[in-house]
Amino acid sequence: MMKKTSDLRKDFPLLETKMNDQPLTYLDSAATSQKPKQVIDEIANYYNKYNSNIHRGVYNLA
Repeated sequence: MMKKTSDLRKDFPLLETKMNDQPLTYLDSAATSQKPKQVIDEIANYYNKYNSNIHRGVYNLA
């Protein structure tokens, strides 16, 4: 079963933006693709909890 376009748009925060009272259509994916909210949340989780300099220290995260 395919999802409705309106359901898919909800996963992308930028697409909630309206311009001139119209839903935003983002077509510049060749330069930068939009990330779903789930991906943004996981990237933020990584930077908040796990980001470190690999093998540059004697502590557990390194």
